[in-house]
This record gives sequence, structure tokens and C-alpha cells, in this order.
Amino acid sequence: MSSIVCVLLPRFELAVAAGGRQALLQGPAALAPEPGREQLVGEVSHAAEAFGIHPGMRLGEALARCPRLALVPPDPVGVADDWERVVVRLEAIGAAVESDRPGLACFDARGLRRLHGGTLDGVVAAVRDALRRPARIGAGPSRFCAVAAAARARARRAAIVSGAGDLAAEPVSLLRFRDAVAALPEALERLGVRTLGELAALPRGAVADRFGRPGLLAHDLARGRDTPLRPRRAGEVLEERLELEESSSGAQLERALALLIDRLLARRERDGRTLRAVVLSATLVEGGTWRERVVFREPLSDPTRMRLVLGQRLAQLPAPAEALRLAVERFGSGHPGERALFDDGTAQRHARLREAIRQVRAVAGPEGALRVLAVDPDSRVPERRTVLTPFEL
Repeated sequence: MSSIVCVLLPRFELAVAAGGRQALLQGPAALAPEPGREQLVGEVSHAAEAFGIHPGMRLGEALARCPRLALVPPDPVGVADDWERVVVRLEAIGAAVESDRPGLACFDARGLRRLHGGTLDGVVAAVRDALRRPARIGAGPSRFCAVAAAARARARRAAIVSGAGDLAAEPVSLLRFRDAVAALPEALERLGVRTLGELAALPRGAVADRFGRPGLLAHDLARGRDTPLRPRRAGEVLEERLELEESSSGAQLERALALLIDRLLARRERDGRTLRAVVLSATLVEGGTWRERVVFREPLSDPTRMRLVLGQRLAQLPAPAEALRLAVERFGSGHPGERALFDDGTAQRHARLREAIRQVRAVAGPEGALRVLAVDPDSRVPERRTVLTPFEL
């Protein structure tokens, strides 16, 4: 039974960076490597594929195959914003969406059939109405089967892949949709393995010996087996943006970052929560954008520590910026030290308190830690009601 649905928007990142799909019809084009990253091209247009260029190819090799290849500057901020709107629309029909890359989303349709006519066709129609843009939709019993179905589907007709039998004739290039095995298709084609059926027929031990864990995963995918979906958790959006009056870098940019952090931490919606992961992005003066996801080693709400961590990432900015943006991707729980103080057992809690009292008295003297002892609560003289005594556990 086909329960997993895949929504595929081909060349999504390239289309957003180029300003629309119409721009891709002018000739061979590819997404240029991000500044400071490995020199590999990103998504490529249909005309570029005709020259044998594919995502992940070395930039030099791509230009050698097609000297007139147009390199489109990446726009990671625009891509993230546009794809977030797409995912939100899918979640609006009740889908629990898993999306590891822009342009590709999967969800389990079993709980949605009764909401949309009781059939898979009803779910597909609801997806098309929600997206309001051409998309390839496929379905299958696993994630990879659904991706293979979406790759063969057309804009107005969904496709279904029922299992390993339907995957046998598909090219191994489909593995590029999975980051963990994206580097294998080129090596497999050099060895003469061009279809998923030929890959599935290979001995599992031989595949593991040649390609290791990625090879085992690719072997499972070729046989129609895949890991369960891991839908994302829908969360609230909390971000701050700062327009810079003139192109900034160095100390000016650091002051702007400090202001962004202070504004974000002062937001009422934060409600005292710590921050676990944030996204720092910038609009560059020379055109294009820059985006960096930062996961803190522990949940933070200290602006000084946040400036220290984010300042190191800001130093990687490839060009002066005209706008900065800081957004919360995931909130954290309380500080681990706070949880240990109140949630540990009695013995551990008393040990922590005794150590704290010892340190206070070492600094402030014997009277640094005292407790209030009720002596005569009913006395009419306030000084006789309580006394201060040394604090002991």
C-alpha cells in the first residue's frame, strides 16, 4: 500500500536564485559554489544536464564540458524563506512533513485520507491546491520509492512506485536525492552499475566491502527498504532583522550583531526560554545572500557567550553586508545546572549546597551564610522573635 507521499519541486534552489524558472530557459546554467565552500556546482538546468553536468560535479570539470555554462550566485536566504512557505502550506492540510533539503518533502498520507475524500487522489489534489504551483508528486511504501515515483511523475499526473520491482529499471542517479549516498552514482556508473536493479542484484557483502555503510544504505534503497520518516516539529518564528545604513564589516558588523542579539533576547515571545539553535544570515552588498546555521553546545540566553559564538561565524562573511538577520530555529530547555540543583536526589542536592556554603564562607567569613531561627514568634518585641544562626544542613 502506498502510504508515503513525496512532493518534488525540481531545481528549486536554482530557480529561486535565478529569479524564476523562465530564466532557466535561456541556456545551460548551474548554481555556483558558495564562497568559502568546496568548489562543487549545485543544481543544474535541463540544458546543462544535456552536457553531462550534474549536481556535485567539480566546477572545473563542469566548465570544461560546457564553457558557456552560466553560474548563478546562490541565494540561501531566499531559498530558505521560499521553502518555508511551501512546507507551511503542506502542514496546513494536516501533513507531518519531513524535509532534509529545499525542493523535496515527504509525509505519511495514512492519517490524511479520511480528511481528503478517503483516497490517495484526494490527498494529492489537496497538495496541489495548497501549493498553487507546478509540482511532481509521487507515492510509495517507503520514502525512496516515493522519491523515485515523484522523479518520474509529471506536473499534472502523480506516479506510484509499489516496491523493488518498479525500482529495478530506474537509474542509480536517483541516489543523488539522498545526501548520505549522493556520491555513489558516479562510482557505480564507472563500475558498470547503471540501474537500481543491477545494484540490488549485487552481493551485499561485496557492496559493503567496496562502499562501506553508504553502500549498504544504497543497497537497501535499491531493494525498496528505507528508514522511517522523521517529520519536523512545527515551531514559532522568532527573528530580528537590521538594515545597515552603509556596507558594514569588521567592528561595525560586530556592533550590529550585538544589537541583534540584545533585541532577540528582549522579545516578549521568548518568555525566558533559552536558545538551542539559531540561523544567522546576511544580504551582501555585491549581490546574493549568506546563511549559517549555528547549534550551541548547550542552550544559551547569555548575550556575551552568544556574541562570542556568532562573531566567529560572522567572520566567515564573504563580502560586506547591507542587512543582517538572526532567527531562532529551536528553543532549548533550562540550563543543565539549574535542572541538576532541583531535580537531583536529596543526597546530591545537599552535597551541592554544602559545597556552596563552604565557598561563601571562605570568601565572606563565618557569617557569610546564616539562617533565620524562630525563637519567640509571639513576642511583642521584634528583636526577640528571631535570631541569626550559622547555616548547617
